[in-house]
Amino acid sequence: MEIYYEYIRNCVAGNADMDMPCTCEECYRNSRNVCSCIDCLMKSRKYSCQQSPCENHDFIGDIEYFPPHEDYYTQADAEILYQLKPGGNPNDQKAGAETWCSAFAPDNSYFAWSCGHRLVRLVPWKHKINNNEIEDDEGRQREPPLPVPKEKVIDCGEYVWAVAFGSSVSSKCHRTVNVSFHRFNFGKDLILATGLQSGRIKTWDVSTGGILLYLIDHKEVIRDLQFAPDGSMFLASASRDKTLKVWDLNDDGNMKKTLKGHNGWVYSCSWSPDAKILASVGQNKTVILWDMSDYSMMRKLTGHQNDVVACDFSPDGALLATGSYDTRVILWDPYTGQKIRTFGHMHPAPSFLMMGGANDYWLRALSFSHDGCHVGTLCDDKYVRFWSIYNEEVPVKKAQLVNALCCNYSPDGCCLATGTRDGNVVFYMAPMRVQKLQHLCRLSVRRVLPSTKVDALPIPQKLMGYLKYEN
Repeated sequence: MEIYYEYIRNCVAGNADMDMPCTCEECYRNSRNVCSCIDCLMKSRKYSCQQSPCENHDFIGDIEYFPPHEDYYTQADAEILYQLKPGGNPNDQKAGAETWCSAFAPDNSYFAWSCGHRLVRLVPWKHKINNNEIEDDEGRQREPPLPVPKEKVIDCGEYVWAVAFGSSVSSKCHRTVNVSFHRFNFGKDLILATGLQSGRIKTWDVSTGGILLYLIDHKEVIRDLQFAPDGSMFLASASRDKTLKVWDLNDDGNMKKTLKGHNGWVYSCSWSPDAKILASVGQNKTVILWDMSDYSMMRKLTGHQNDVVACDFSPDGALLATGSYDTRVILWDPYTGQKIRTFGHMHPAPSFLMMGGANDYWLRALSFSHDGCHVGTLCDDKYVRFWSIYNEEVPVKKAQLVNALCCNYSPDGCCLATGTRDGNVVFYMAPMRVQKLQHLCRLSVRRVLPSTKVDALPIPQKLMGYLKYEN
């Protein structure tokens, strides 16, 4: 680092006899405390800099770090795995364009997405993957060895804004659940919940396509639906009427509680893996964590500068990702409210006054990968990005996608499904790798220990910081 200071001093003084330090990626990253913008590096080469390369930076004092523009690094584009198109007659009033929501079944058996005004399509996703219906490496269509279930279409009667799959079998693998007292035969029946324009919720039997329950209490549009991942069949709904509601489908769909705390639209909600915490985000920069043992508000998280539109927990519950119109994604420790990472979609990040004006960069959706190491995001700058939780500067992969609205990781973590305004769904290959043993151990520990209990462990400070994702 001293060589950078010495080089800048000589450069500013007009002495260009000193050679520019190494410009490799590692050295570039290490020079961030001097000046990290690309223009400075380009203008400060030998014999080309007679004054301070960047008028907006002071090399000697403390410099605010802006991540370099992502195009500075060579990145592999995310590959398209599959694509679904709505089909049907475009003149049919039932068929629309926008895909506002999509969801995978917990067992990966079906994929559901809304196709405009009234229709929800169900695709037997497991069969498409297992039977290799997708083209092989040479582009030839492989014949499925087993008969493939037909695609199903559900007419919900009005505009669909949210879909979610529910099952009494916990999303945690190898966990026994007592299903003897459940209202439905969840061993065979898969439940699909749809949130409608009128504020009503319809639940459907996926196997037959018949309606099961009709939930009525919201006054405005249902923006998001999420089933509890512990198999309890609790359904959380987020609405524009500034409330969240919790429904018990085992009790004939009776409403358990109304959660009030937002002063504007509620855009999204997410359960922690143990179903003890519910996160909700909405207008006016609001992020709220709810204790589901007594339905009380745990805390509000402050840090975004515009409406917060998406949230998702990591698979161990140790991190909460929130995305906002301020073009940023923040990773939080939900137990302490501490910021862990920030992913920026504008470089440099917009100023405080412009946080609400960068419409071309508004973030639309995000999803946490099931390996706990990646976050997929959609932004209005026509890109889908895959971020590593260990690197907040540039995404691991990216690909161009126009008019994206929603995204979801598949249960096996192999792909990210993205819905667009034209009704298409594009599946991208997600970055995957064999995780280190220490990361797998951290996932196991954090599934049962919150941050407050990690602080009490008699372990070295460095290991404690690793368990809390601080380093």
